[in-house]
Amino acid sequence: MATKDYVKRGRAPKKPANNRRKSTATRSFPIKWAIIAVLLVGALGYGLYFLATSDPAPAQPKVTKPTTVKPQVAKPTVVAPKPATKPKAALPPKPEEKWRYIEELENKEVKVETKKEQKPTRPYLMQCGAYRTLKQADERKAMIAFQGLTSQIKVANGEKGKWYRVILGPYPQKRKAESDRNQLRRGGIEPCAIWYWEW
Repeated sequence: MATKDYVKRGRAPKKPANNRRKSTATRSFPIKWAIIAVLLVGALGYGLYFLATSDPAPAQPKVTKPTTVKPQVAKPTVVAPKPATKPKAALPPKPEEKWRYIEELENKEVKVETKKEQKPTRPYLMQCGAYRTLKQADERKAMIAFQGLTSQIKVANGEKGKWYRVILGPYPQKRKAESDRNQLRRGGIEPCAIWYWEW
């Protein structure tokens, strides 16, 4: 085994230390400003102390002229006679009020004029669809029948050909037609339009 000479080998050269930290410049204490602050505080304190301890200027006495005192002569006092107190007149008794509006309201009759309902001159119909084919109209008629209402299919010839209209009615009053329309709407059948019945 070979021997190693550690003495001759030497040491590796030292690497320069990379201090990335920048040396912060030390600031000296601002003595000049501290002295100025101490002097200002001292001057303010002395001023306040001087104002608190100083006596106000003594008031100069006013020089007045001597006055002569005149003897006072007693004046005769006149006593005015007190007015005679009048005896208080007795108050009349409080009148009793009789309220009449309670009796008037109980016995009053209110007349209300009601307008007579005008009966329609023509009955109403409700149309729940117009279809090109009879099959579609029959399907709609069956859906209406499931809701408990009867409908009919009326054929109409228009400008664009034949139409199969599903209608309900006739209804003597519009209110009944609206009631049936609300029932169909709850069953999911809409839109339905209400018109006058065509003869």
